[in-house]
Amino acid sequence: MEFKAQGLPTLIGSLPHKDHYEATRLVFKHTPQIPLWVQLPCYPQERLLSQFAENLPGLKGWPESPYFDVSQPDFDQQLHHFFEEYLECTEGGKPLGESIFAFSNSTGKGLEALIKVTRQASEQPYALKGQITGPFTMLTGLKDEQDRMAFFNPILKEAVVKGLGLKARYQIERLQSAGQKVLLFLDEPALAGFGSSQMVTVQKKDVVQDLSEVIHEIHGAGALAGIHVCANTDWSLILDTPVDILSFDAYGFFDRILLFKDALTSFVKKGGIIAWGLVPTLNDADLEREDTQSLYARWFECVRSMELDEDFLIQHSLITPSCGTGLLSVNLAEKALRLTRELSDSIRG
Repeated sequence: MEFKAQGLPTLIGSLPHKDHYEATRLVFKHTPQIPLWVQLPCYPQERLLSQFAENLPGLKGWPESPYFDVSQPDFDQQLHHFFEEYLECTEGGKPLGESIFAFSNSTGKGLEALIKVTRQASEQPYALKGQITGPFTMLTGLKDEQDRMAFFNPILKEAVVKGLGLKARYQIERLQSAGQKVLLFLDEPALAGFGSSQMVTVQKKDVVQDLSEVIHEIHGAGALAGIHVCANTDWSLILDTPVDILSFDAYGFFDRILLFKDALTSFVKKGGIIAWGLVPTLNDADLEREDTQSLYARWFECVRSMELDEDFLIQHSLITPSCGTGLLSVNLAEKALRLTRELSDSIRG
């Protein structure tokens, strides 16, 4: 898929609002070129670990406190049904919209709102953005009945990775039905913990393999794949995947990613896109203090440190908040959206 980032603004998923159409119209107001479908975490079924865990085998406690219970008597039956459905969709021609990998009425409200508002828009967007919880975050965030990470259960690991791949493909197909190009981001906040004492036995190659499997599904559906991490991580891990867009908190962690400057520069020169999270959303005081001019100064510092031509870098950049705005007040969230648009306008001249 041919896509030129051009310094355009887009967002990172969550908002603090309660109405999906109100939130979607706000998204269109500030990021009309690349709007996304909204996740409203005031609803338990739209939270990070809940929204994309629906219908996984062995799942209990959904949506408030999901976990796996592989000891339940019908777990093997659930597992068999899950993989049977997977094969019907991947090899048997079953439409994803008629499968367990489709969003339900309770998890897909934001997606359907975006499609409807897009079709009604007087000016059509350049692209639409979707997002899904990444496999590492899902597998380390969801645990079994003995409080062990699902990452360490090979059966659950395979089910989660394959399930996320088809859920990603499903939403891409739905977004493409509105007639636009699609960007699909994997949200991976848990990658900040990679290499910690709790995850010392987690191998880098396994994380790369899981991410790459979901990315291949995204590419197979005709979309570009992004990975978003809102903290510091081993950035070489992400750059070792076939990802198209690297999305990070440039406000708080640009100095850390500069340690991988050569790899990042090579990524961009090969056509990769950086989504610069320059508008702070993780600390209220930072967002209250900043304005468009101060954030533009940060952008210029990024350009200077990368030692790349600014026009070239803009062509390979998106401008975003540092993370979602779902935990902010409505007023601060709307300021973050406004600053994202204004900063993009300033950068693009």
